Amino acid sequence: MCKPHLLRCLILLCYLDVFSGSFLSDANKVGKVLVHENNNVVEIVQCRMCHLQFPGENCTRGRGICTATTEEACMTGKMFKKDGTMWLIFMGCLKNCANVKKIKWGSYLVDFMCCRGHDMCNERF
Repeated sequence: MCKPHLLRCLILLCYLDVFSGSFLSDANKVGKVLVHENNNVVEIVQCRMCHLQFPGENCTRGRGICTATTEEACMTGKMFKKDGTMWLIFMGCLKNCANVKKIKWGSYLVDFMCCRGHDMCNERF
């Protein structure tokens, strides 16, 4: 993979951080981990993390689990070539995450999908 493509991916992640989304927390959901922090109840959601995964392959960089705070959500990003073939997948926790489709980024199209429903909810995208 060329360095310019990786640099574009990193710049894209920084650029999309300005999008905002709202995720209402439901403290009464079963199976949620709640932590008391500064007299506030904070819902903890764990997300699958992978910085670099090519279609049909396992995660090649940044594999693990991240913990999303109340301001964050689990995210899955997919980059497509202009002909519609998937080129790259990345997952993790993202602050102010928003669902977006077909953002033009150079010669690629990018989709972002966000969730907070349950632990590892971004694995199924």
